[in-house]
Amino acid sequence: MTEPRPLSDQIPDQILGRAPDPLNNQAPDRLLEQVLKQASALLDRAEHWLPTTTKPDWNAHAWRWRKNGARGRLEAVQRTHAITLADLCCIDAQRDEIDRNTRQFLAGAGANNTLLWGARGTGKSSLIKALFNTYRERGLRLIEIDKDDLIDLPDILDLIHDRPERFILYCDDLSFDAGESGYKALKAVLDGSIGEPPKNLLIYATSNRRHLLPEPQQENREARMIDGEIHHGEGVEEKVSLSDRFGLWLSFYPFGQAQYLSVCHHWLERLAADRADAAETERAALQWALRRGSRSGRTAWQFARDWAGRQQLSQT
Repeated sequence: MTEPRPLSDQIPDQILGRAPDPLNNQAPDRLLEQVLKQASALLDRAEHWLPTTTKPDWNAHAWRWRKNGARGRLEAVQRTHAITLADLCCIDAQRDEIDRNTRQFLAGAGANNTLLWGARGTGKSSLIKALFNTYRERGLRLIEIDKDDLIDLPDILDLIHDRPERFILYCDDLSFDAGESGYKALKAVLDGSIGEPPKNLLIYATSNRRHLLPEPQQENREARMIDGEIHHGEGVEEKVSLSDRFGLWLSFYPFGQAQYLSVCHHWLERLAADRADAAETERAALQWALRRGSRSGRTAWQFARDWAGRQQLSQT
């Protein structure tokens, strides 16, 4: 049985200060150079993951939170969506509620974090963008963050805490799976941290889920009837605890046919499309919705853009 080599024999002679092996054709200087190159390459790779602070461009009005490894920064958005509140049809009640809440916020009065939830394509995200365009000249600013980056919320709060502007933190299509880290970070910022959130920040989030988390049937079976009252299981209570921290809930419902056609006419007018034959236009709009399987504001906008584009092409 072969005995193991002593540890000193396994360490290169150059490190121990012994004379180099004459059979080793690498000179000490060359070996040192290779070690330094490898160390430099390792540091370059590690630098990618080291946190750093980049000063935001406060001359901008809108930003996205961008991640590069462990680094996060507010990246200025120079060209924002040009939609206005007047472009949002058939959601008057929701528009008036969030508009009032935003004006209270700008005035330094009481205002609530807001969850806009409901059917897809009904104007939830567009409403937030339109509010920003309406009030940006009065100091309203918009920060967009992906739900996967919500764990960085404390860093964003530190950046804006002493700023004079009023910020809307906008998170689109917000929903979580069990165990995601951003879930707890958002709960803490909304209501739960020992630190006071900045008075110049509101969170506006959109979601297709009312409680932001999946709700399997099994959790409904955990509910119990006690003295004539329904008591939900712990799983349901945990899910409700997040959405319940939004002070204002706005619900969006699927459009009926009349609402869908109304939105179609609005966008056709905005795009200066020919609507001389209203019956033909509406028939085409309904066929478009049937093929898409959806009568929504988004579908209406897509139809109007296609209809106007066909007309422009035929005139060239």
